Amino acid sequence: MPEKAFSWGHDNPINDYSNYTRRKFNRRVQKLSLNAGFTCPNRDGTKGRGGCTFCNNDTFNPGYCKPGLSITEQLDEGISFFTERYPDQYYLAYFQAYTNTYDTLTWLKTLYEEALSHPRIKGMVVGTRPDCIPDDLIEYFQELQEQYYIVVELGIESTNEETLKKVNRGHTFQETKETIERLCNAGIPVGGHLILGLPDETNEMILEHAKILSHLPLNYLKLHQLQYVRGSVLGHQYLKNTEKFRVFDVDEYIDLVIAFLERLNPAIVMERLASQAPFDLLIAPKWGLKNFQLVEMVRKRMKQRNTWQGRLFGS
Repeated sequence: MPEKAFSWGHDNPINDYSNYTRRKFNRRVQKLSLNAGFTCPNRDGTKGRGGCTFCNNDTFNPGYCKPGLSITEQLDEGISFFTERYPDQYYLAYFQAYTNTYDTLTWLKTLYEEALSHPRIKGMVVGTRPDCIPDDLIEYFQELQEQYYIVVELGIESTNEETLKKVNRGHTFQETKETIERLCNAGIPVGGHLILGLPDETNEMILEHAKILSHLPLNYLKLHQLQYVRGSVLGHQYLKNTEKFRVFDVDEYIDLVIAFLERLNPAIVMERLASQAPFDLLIAPKWGLKNFQLVEMVRKRMKQRNTWQGRLFGS
């Protein structure tokens, strides 16, 4: 279950990930993205072709994250990128690109254990889909958790079944709920990823996501605005008819995030409030802001309004 929320008040309106990990590990923690060469069941024909309509996985990979390198080499490059500025921080191996549980258990163990054997790695975050978590893998994660910090991060994207069909997600929200419960029952911390502004979703529908997710045993949540990126189906559709699609401006998005947070269970740790695709891939929206800048804008506006995460939770 989510941990009890940490001291809310005017100066601390968001249960944010950086503060949470500092309390947990007693120092700064950095996730190192890995590309292990996986695919997805809605790309290889198992459930569909073409992937999710919003997706171009190149938007997830930092420069040091290259599938041609081994797991160890990717970790070494990532650590060298951060080590001068943060010499004493801890690192988590983050299997991020595509579906990182979509292979045989034998091969998954090989990859995960290579990452966890690195002397600078304290744990692992595995990004995947709710329909790709078999019971034997959950049992394996339980074994790993005896020595390492293990988190499973699920692509939720929406709680609305019709939206999931429209974006060719290939799984249902019912499957998401069931998988979150299975992981929770096994004692595995669960993170989730949600996209705000998917096609035909109104603000009211988006705020309903907050209410629904608040009653699930989620430990962490990432939000990001729908981004139209090159190489995605939605990006192509947007370029053909821009007037048909919604694009958030910064103020509109900040107000929506605040309304979302007000309704969200305050025990859920907020790992991300927005995202920024690489400039050469991003079509819209182009805010020209770093993620930390937008977070501070949200935090500042929440303080001005004397509001906080969970203020309307349960109301």
